[in-house]
Amino acid sequence: MAGVEKAYLEIEGGARVPCLFNPAELQISRSNSWAGDSMPGRGVPRLRYTGAESGVLKVDLFFDTTDTGTAVSTYTGKIVALMDVDPTLPGSDETSHNVRPPYVTFHWGDLHSFKAVVSDLQLAFTYFSGTGTPLRATMSLTMRQYEPSNAFGRQNPTSGTPKPHRVHRVQAGETLDRIAATYYGDSTRWRTLAAANAIADPLSLRPGSLISVPRIDS
Repeated sequence: MAGVEKAYLEIEGGARVPCLFNPAELQISRSNSWAGDSMPGRGVPRLRYTGAESGVLKVDLFFDTTDTGTAVSTYTGKIVALMDVDPTLPGSDETSHNVRPPYVTFHWGDLHSFKAVVSDLQLAFTYFSGTGTPLRATMSLTMRQYEPSNAFGRQNPTSGTPKPHRVHRVQAGETLDRIAATYYGDSTRWRTLAAANAIADPLSLRPGSLISVPRIDS
């Protein structure tokens, strides 16, 4: 139908996994942690704020390829793979087992979720061809917020999309300021690299690890 926006998952790096059918609903939850010290002889304690929990997005997806006869696992497999670690991601270092799955963002028209990781997935194949090819499936997907963000507001489709990143493999003896000088021509830009890669100690770079190098306006 003309004018219908199709939902899709955007994978870290820019690849897209389209939803064959738009979901009927989305569930979004947020929670804060509060604590209070109970003491003998006293009533209800006064609570103190102890921090925020990651947001959670839950969505049920439906897949049906009975019209083409193509195995529905062609589509579901791309989402299942989002739970596998990807050693090509920025900051990965296989020698120290510092690898992770990619983050994803759910898009549907003007709705853009926070960056999230797939924390739980339940897949059921519900219909098969006479030869055993799965043609219909349902999937319950739970995604947990990956980093702080303002999400689910109306925004320009390109807003919140980072400038393209390059990836640099750290060489022995390299420092952030030297890498910043190589890419930006300005060693004082090392803070940009530290922020983009969540590096707390700029002197503790591991040779062989990958770091993301954001493109910035000159």
